[in-house]
This record gives sequence, structure tokens and C-alpha cells, in this order.
Amino acid sequence: MNLLSIQSHVAYGHVGNSAAVFPLQRMGVEVWPIHTVQFSNHTGYGNWQGQVFDARAIREVMGGIGQRGILSECDGVLSGYMGGADIGAAILDAVATVKRANPATKYCCDPVIGDAGRGVYVREGIPEFIKAKAVPAADIVTPNQFELDYLAGRESKTLADALAAVKVVHALGPRAILVTSLHTVETPADAIDLLASDEIGCFRLRTPKLPLAVNGAGDAIAALFFAHYLRSAKIDQALSRAASAIFGVLTKTAAAGAGEIQLVAAQDEIVQPSRVFEAEMISA
Repeated sequence: MNLLSIQSHVAYGHVGNSAAVFPLQRMGVEVWPIHTVQFSNHTGYGNWQGQVFDARAIREVMGGIGQRGILSECDGVLSGYMGGADIGAAILDAVATVKRANPATKYCCDPVIGDAGRGVYVREGIPEFIKAKAVPAADIVTPNQFELDYLAGRESKTLADALAAVKVVHALGPRAILVTSLHTVETPADAIDLLASDEIGCFRLRTPKLPLAVNGAGDAIAALFFAHYLRSAKIDQALSRAASAIFGVLTKTAAAGAGEIQLVAAQDEIVQPSRVFEAEMISA
């Protein structure tokens, strides 16, 4: 399997492509990464150095890949943090180019907009671009709860609310949706839920809530879910495998007391999780 991943990149730590590429490679997936930014570290540290690349840089790298004559071999395109609406437009152009070469290619958009407690943390214009342009172009989207609510224009206080929001987002275009973190009134305080939905139905998976807060887990699970979904075409199986892998990695991260997700040290969890969680169907 070959995946084109267009995301941010940091030299230190694991977010964006730095969180997605290695787990995919550990699964045996060939990854063609294009970076939308290159920073010293993720912005959660409060200070960083580096630069946001412009749309021209994205288009130039895509042009070079196209010259290799390999776009017909690309099975999927994954996008994450965009940096600017112009970069978003370049990403959608890349998706269209790949799909012309291989109509079977799927596009997975991780709609990086914000998070609960932090609100919107991307540049002005990006959330609107994602909702109006990127999500309708996507086959698969992987929002967190905050992003799901933004895209649906409603709050997910209950499970029923979340299911209704998922239906709204499906109506925007995506065939499959993964909600990477969900906490409703039905979710126990010591747990976290994930939802995955496609035409087969909607599935929930619940894991214990771990005592840590690290960046990059959402980027990693989006990548793993996408790859497993492309391989199996079974959304419940993709949810189980991706969530179990990330839970294993995060468990070892918590045990180490680390401030960065331990993708390398805990890499065996990516392919053979210590604990497997099964998804349950909650709607047909």
C-alpha cells in the first residue's frame, strides 16, 4: 500500500507527519510525506522555530512525484494540519491529481481545527475552508469531538447528539467518519469513547482514560485507522485495530512519564497491541 501524507512536520516530538509516517511504515505501508510546515517542535510548547510552507512548495513537490509516473500506484491521500487556506487548496489539487491517475484512491481528511478547552487554534479562514471545501472532497474524515461539533454546527452532549452530528457530517460528503475522542454524558469519567461510521453502521469503542495529555495521538490514530480501513474495508475492524494500537502506545507513554508520545519505544504496540478493544455496533 502506498499513501501520500500531506501534513505538518516537527523535528522534535511527534505530531502531524512526525506522528503518522512511522506508525504507517511500521504497519508495512509505503508513505510519501509532504510537509505543510517544518517546525522545531509542536506549538503546544509555547515557542518554536521554523516556517509554514506556501502552496507553491506543496505543488512543486507534487509535480516532482508526478514526474516519477507513480501516482497511479497511490492508494490513498491523508491530510492534516494545513497552515493556510491556500495550502488547503493545494492539497485538494493534489487529491484531484492522484484520483485522475487512480480513480480508486481514497482521501482521508483529518480536519485539524481545534480541541475542547483550547477552542479553535488554527489560522483564520482554515476552519471555514475545511468545512466548505476539504470535508466535501473527502472519502473519510477523522475529527475529534470539538471538530465534529464545528462541522455539524451542533453540540454533542449526549450519544444521540453525537450520532446526529455524525449524520450531518456524512451529508457533507464523507463516506466514513472516525470521531477520535468523545466524552458525552453517557461516557464514564474514567473512560473515553471513539465512534466510527459508514454505510454499514455506527460503532462505538470505549477505552480507559489514561492519566496523560500528549500531542500527536489524534494524528497517529487517524493514519492507522485510514490504513486499516483501506486494507480491510471493515470500519469496526479498522476502529478496533487503530484504537487498540494507540491505547497501547499511550499506556507505555504514561508509564514512562514522558511528555511526548512514545511511538518509537512502544512501536510493537502498533502491530501487536497488548490489549485489544472490540467495537460495538450502536446503530445500523
